[in-house]
Amino acid sequence: MFTGIITHLGRIIRKEHVGADLRLNVAADFDDVQLGESIAINGVCLTVTKWQNTEFSVDLSQETLRCSALKKLNVNDTVNLERSVKASDRLGGHWVSGHVDGLSRILEIRMQGQSRMLRMSMPKDLSSLIAAKGSVTLEGISLTVNTVTNSEFTINIIPHTWQHTTLQHKHVGDELNLEIDVLARYVQRILKHESAQ
Repeated sequence: MFTGIITHLGRIIRKEHVGADLRLNVAADFDDVQLGESIAINGVCLTVTKWQNTEFSVDLSQETLRCSALKKLNVNDTVNLERSVKASDRLGGHWVSGHVDGLSRILEIRMQGQSRMLRMSMPKDLSSLIAAKGSVTLEGISLTVNTVTNSEFTINIIPHTWQHTTLQHKHVGDELNLEIDVLARYVQRILKHESAQ
């Protein structure tokens, strides 16, 4: 589990195909990574398969490549990193599983005071799961939804978040990894099950 609070930025230093899968090697300022540990890269929970000095490797399956924007990463790209939560950690964001639900495209970036308002597309199959003042995760970042329409939602990005995450490198038209609130996912499943009976 994660909280959506980005603690480090990493850099892709190698990208290699392993059969139909993909292996990413990431440089990061970590000093105590364990093999088998979970690290979220741009919001996707991945398992560390190799660690040496300040570099770790992760393998991306076909399912991960299908559901996320990680396949578009290139060497030297910067990525958001979050290590999994310890029981003693502060929970500053919201519960995040690192299981991406889909992709959301940036439709508009507009300054609002010192913050930036992002207008985002909403995948049709997730529209009932995103609510105003609820939580979403974009690129692994825990964010509060401001407004929702049938096909779009907006969020505000404060200067600190903009400057300390990969959002500063994003533009209109870019697709971001989207994870809806895990509670909304289970509520929808329960309601569907009950209505089918």
